[in-house]
Amino acid sequence: MLHAVMYPTPAGPPPAQMVPPISPQPPPQGNPESVSQLLARGYTLPCSTAAQAFTHMVPPLNRFPVALEVLLPILESSQSESSHRILVSYILYSMYAPHPIGINPFKSALYDTFIKERKLAIENQDAINSAEREQFVWVLWKILRGDGPDLGPYSPSQFVRSALPSKLRPYSLVLDEDQFKDETLHSQREEVRIEEPQQPVSAEEDARVHALSQGMSLLLASRERVLNLSEIRLLSGMLPELTSPAILTSYDISRVVAFNPNLAHPLLVVALSKGDQVAENCIEALSNLPPTLPSLDVLGRLLRDTTAVHDAANGNTTIADIVRLDVLGRFVSNAVQWLEEAEADERAGLVSDDRFAQGVQNLCRFYNSLIKLGIVDPTSDIDSAEMITFTLSHARFEEANALYRVLAAGRF
Repeated sequence: MLHAVMYPTPAGPPPAQMVPPISPQPPPQGNPESVSQLLARGYTLPCSTAAQAFTHMVPPLNRFPVALEVLLPILESSQSESSHRILVSYILYSMYAPHPIGINPFKSALYDTFIKERKLAIENQDAINSAEREQFVWVLWKILRGDGPDLGPYSPSQFVRSALPSKLRPYSLVLDEDQFKDETLHSQREEVRIEEPQQPVSAEEDARVHALSQGMSLLLASRERVLNLSEIRLLSGMLPELTSPAILTSYDISRVVAFNPNLAHPLLVVALSKGDQVAENCIEALSNLPPTLPSLDVLGRLLRDTTAVHDAANGNTTIADIVRLDVLGRFVSNAVQWLEEAEADERAGLVSDDRFAQGVQNLCRFYNSLIKLGIVDPTSDIDSAEMITFTLSHARFEEANALYRVLAAGRF
């Protein structure tokens, strides 16, 4: 009997294995191109903000190689912009900021650059870019002294457009070489060291320079925040040195007035006493202040300040006379124009605050007080013609109406 033998059917081809799709690789993080773009734009940002952007952009394991490839060449190149070199210096410092500068692997590079740039700054004090180089030297000095956190709130562009007082010029900035000695780079530092021997710096002088450096940081901070009383007291004794040469621009002065009117008054008195470019910056800034309470407070104090000064145009005079002759008329004209623009913006719906109404009230009260103090003459066309027109146009405000009656009473 034959039995049918069932042979297994040959197995078919094995099912095709599912191959996972190849996903595109994410772009590399912290590549040199992206870091270079950050450096190209970041010099207008506060140093701390740019450093945080670098930290977020570059993974921890890549930061040191990227710093060697991108940051270090900019730091060491004298052809790079000073603002970029300042930013690079701060980033190199901030990478290891929780730890002392002594264990920062870039401390030798920072110190070598400080020595080289200090020498160039001393030898080329009259060069076009000498002020920017001096600021770069000062920033390196601050970092190497361990005062890097003081630099964080300010942008490199703010540093390069500010001048240094004489006590903080490169020839006054010295460091203890033993703290930064690195045998592998010692011979390189010998090549860029200043040939003439440096005079030893006493502990008192070193402390004085350090105090001035802190004072300069506070003066720069006064443009961004309200200083406390102890900070204002500390600054008050240093203002003569910190305002020679002019550290603050006209724009900076207006911000100091807005945030710190109690500091702005003595600062402007010292600056106006200097004459020349320093006084011109102050006059320009005061003439363009908006009619806000801090601005009017500072102007009122200056108009009553009898500090004697010598002015090139007027000879022996006082702060009050300088402000009354060179500032007050321009300030009133600019304030009226500012209020007209504020009113136009309000009507167009561009602003939602009451800056226009407050400005009219503040300006009229201020001018009325000047009349009571005898600073302006209500019967003089030169002094009051513009304010008569202004108050008549805005007589719906009680303060403007009251001032118009005072001005009109002196004429009719």
